[in-house]
Amino acid sequence: MTQTVSLRALLWLGGILYLLGCAPKSSSPSESIDAPSSSSSVQLGPRPFFLADQLKDGPLRESLQSCTGPFESDRFSIGHRGAPLQFPEHTEESYRAAARMGAGVLECDVTFTSDLQLVCRHSQCDLHTTTDILSRPKLAAKCQSPFEPANLESGTPAKAKCCTSDITLEDFKSLCGKMDAFNPMATTVQEYLDGTPPWRTDLYSICGTVLSHQESIALFQELDVAMTPELKAPMVEMPFEGHYTQAHYASALIDELKSAGVRPADALPQSFNPEDLAHWIATSPDYGAQAILLDGRDPRTGFDPHDPQTWFPSMEEIQQSGVRTIAPPIWMLAHASNGVFEPTPYGLAARAAGLDLIAWTVERSGKPSQTPDWYFNGMADAMHSEGDVFTLLEMLDKRLEVRGVFSDWPATTTFYANCRE
Repeated sequence: MTQTVSLRALLWLGGILYLLGCAPKSSSPSESIDAPSSSSSVQLGPRPFFLADQLKDGPLRESLQSCTGPFESDRFSIGHRGAPLQFPEHTEESYRAAARMGAGVLECDVTFTSDLQLVCRHSQCDLHTTTDILSRPKLAAKCQSPFEPANLESGTPAKAKCCTSDITLEDFKSLCGKMDAFNPMATTVQEYLDGTPPWRTDLYSICGTVLSHQESIALFQELDVAMTPELKAPMVEMPFEGHYTQAHYASALIDELKSAGVRPADALPQSFNPEDLAHWIATSPDYGAQAILLDGRDPRTGFDPHDPQTWFPSMEEIQQSGVRTIAPPIWMLAHASNGVFEPTPYGLAARAAGLDLIAWTVERSGKPSQTPDWYFNGMADAMHSEGDVFTLLEMLDKRLEVRGVFSDWPATTTFYANCRE
């Protein structure tokens, strides 16, 4: 019920904005996402070529294998938390690696500390798996749920929960970022922190430099890339401390972009919460015009683009509300049919309604051709080799004209963007 009211409120507000002439021009988001970066010092490393070599013979393989550079940054390539396939996510090192691989857009997931400062974390309560906070006794004592070892006899897993809202910005900045992982059967803190899956690496996880949102903006400006901050859902009761509301939180993200002089064309704020987009469209229409509605709905429960009883709001209603870009997970846009990738009814309906699409996330899985995970749900029959990530990208690009794709290793998406025909 709450979600339905929020979505209806968004649609009502969108109509008012259009009547008042405040709605964004329809071309703005496309121009923003498509604008090329000026950077041309891009280094891809061996992985994209390794993947291309695994493709079956055909035009795509020939096109990619004949593409030898030089390569340029492209906003089709979006660094998902930086380059966390091998670097600790949301750290300076991860972001710099992503920019070197040609990501034209970088993402800071935004949450807040106890002193209401915005920082880059995928979740407000992931410090116990993404940083070394549990190995810092004074800071670990501030965690909502300090470390509890696993009980190996009963099979009870280890537990911990540490949130940015438990600590100040100064505390946060003293932490080291690490690969997001944990060992659920750990009996010590060190064992708990040592859980990186074998298809990733700890080689670059020395002491990742964690960043505030303001610091990420400054870094992205230095790197000459666009930015896509995502306002993460609070994991504490709002209003926080009785006075910090969701509207304050949403405004703070845009205020920090404005204070740093970030052009609206270089900022693509995101949220799963339609009320955040409504707030941005109403209070900062230049930035709201670029805002991305992350779609967490599940079309497997029944999707008929023409039946509002099974899918609310419709694609047309989203577009009419002032939202121009939606971003679902890749499996909502692609599925396997007779061994090949095909667009889903959801994706086709979005494009027919005039909505731009951004997809997430490639290179987040281990070996999807062998063990497809959530990101490749419904696509197993089309993943004949790891190289078929390029076949997937080609379908998303050519059939659905997606504006960009998030990647945990942006060299892959950069390579495709530079070499596509």
